[in-house]
Amino acid sequence: MNTDQAFDLLKDAGVAESISIQTVRRWMREGKIKYEGGNKNRKTGYIIDDTDQAFELLKDAGITESISIQTVSRWLREGKIKYEGNGNRKTGYIIDDTASMLSINDRIDQNKDEIIHRLKLKIQAQDKHIEGIEELHETSKKILIQQRDMFKKEVVLLKNEKSKLQNETKDLLKENIELRNELIKVKENKSDNYNFNSNNQSNDYSEKLGLAKMASNKELLAEYKGLLKITHPDHDGNSKVFHYIKTDYDNFRKFIKGK
Repeated sequence: MNTDQAFDLLKDAGVAESISIQTVRRWMREGKIKYEGGNKNRKTGYIIDDTDQAFELLKDAGITESISIQTVSRWLREGKIKYEGNGNRKTGYIIDDTASMLSINDRIDQNKDEIIHRLKLKIQAQDKHIEGIEELHETSKKILIQQRDMFKKEVVLLKNEKSKLQNETKDLLKENIELRNELIKVKENKSDNYNFNSNNQSNDYSEKLGLAKMASNKELLAEYKGLLKITHPDHDGNSKVFHYIKTDYDNFRKFIKGK
């Protein structure tokens, strides 16, 4: 391999031109290339003896192992490498031999094993993630069930409270009706005590009102006002009764003023 061939191989492997020039010069100083290329048109069937040499060459140039495997496999198919190395040959020159290395098939197998191992780790991580999601789902499910049961209990309590309020409302309405009827009876009894047949004389007003004969005019007026209030039509009173009492009340007031 001459310097031109080494430079072309490095560029073909994806090494930058500046780095390729530095690498070829270093190989010249280290004696890894036997002579400089003087004829760029020189053609041979192969450039590198075996795959072990090619791996060592690319490794020394700083190329990663995965890219090295792909590049060496391609060079072997293209006929740039004479044969596949066995990893046991050792010489002083890379162009003649290489240090002990694994064969390309072993490297590929190792790469496959590493990929499989990484995939297994990734699958395990995904399984743990799925387990976490399933656990979270079960927890959420339990919480939702608890909330549903709590809401059901609240609905039952609200229904019972509603029923209780309805019963209390009915009791209050019943009590209100009873009180109203009682009030009506009181009004009727009080107006019934009024003597509509008595004469309109001053000493008969107390008799009409059911008061003592010695009751004062002030007491008589207060009693009249109370009767007028409870018998007033606006307060569900009897208009006829109200009219009679109002007439007596007016007469009584005239009687007081005439004194």
